[in-house]
Amino acid sequence: MSSPTGPASGLPVRMPRPRQPARHRRPEPLAAPAGAPALVLVVPGAPSAATRGLAEEVVSIARSELPGLDARIAYLDGDDAEFPTLRSVLTHASEERIARYEQARAAGSDAKQPDGPVAVVVPLLAGPDGSLLRQVRQAVMESRIAADLTDVLGPHPLLAEALHVRLSEAGLARADRARLFTVATAADGIVLASVGGDEAVQAAGITGMLLAARLAVPVMAAALDAEGSIAAVAEQLRSSGSQQLALAPYLIGPEIDAGLLDAAAKEAGCAVAEPLGPYPAIGKLVLAKYTTALGIAPQQPQGAVR
Repeated sequence: MSSPTGPASGLPVRMPRPRQPARHRRPEPLAAPAGAPALVLVVPGAPSAATRGLAEEVVSIARSELPGLDARIAYLDGDDAEFPTLRSVLTHASEERIARYEQARAAGSDAKQPDGPVAVVVPLLAGPDGSLLRQVRQAVMESRIAADLTDVLGPHPLLAEALHVRLSEAGLARADRARLFTVATAADGIVLASVGGDEAVQAAGITGMLLAARLAVPVMAAALDAEGSIAAVAEQLRSSGSQQLALAPYLIGPEIDAGLLDAAAKEAGCAVAEPLGPYPAIGKLVLAKYTTALGIAPQQPQGAVR
């Protein structure tokens, strides 16, 4: 018989088990540290409403991944007004940092003079382009602002994923090779188009191997800015047995004139997919470059398994 305070003597007492911490609980989302440097996304090519919209989408993705992120857009060929230059954006970021410090001191804070970089500059480039990167470095030096410059975004598995998606959107590849359906226009050989000379072709080739593994078709990199390179690689693929080729731009978009892609595809006699554009992985890779530069990198973004 039980008493008001529990079971009768001699019977086991069932005690509540302490709650164990969740082993697979999702980690708390990171937030940008107070006073963290600005992320400055530098956009190559001629400024336009289209490239501005693309850059804003990329920045929006980065902000959604890291709340509180101070992200800004700059141009190599800007005009300091609608399309601010990299030099002017860095100068403005520095002036704002000093103003915040002076306001804090005037309010009685014992804040110390901020040190470290004012900004982390991330080039909006999938692969290396020596000429464009020299322009970025020169603009940073001329600004006389302390800023860190990161590497370009690739090579990376997420870029192979983005290329796969763009090809599938154009009807040139199956969206998911794990699903058993066919695409009548699927390419059996891919020309991966880059800009930036031999170094860019070699870097694109690494992502190309990842893309080839996803599609189970040969992928070869070529240079859009080297005369005859695209056509020569297309001929090489045909001589090895590929008949239906596709041109996959290993480009985000602003780096080149869209007409150059169409002309190269026509010369090589193959269909062409859209550039990578503001694919979600681009924003995640931009943020990963920023956080790595600051030593606050979250788990690196991984490519989806197909």
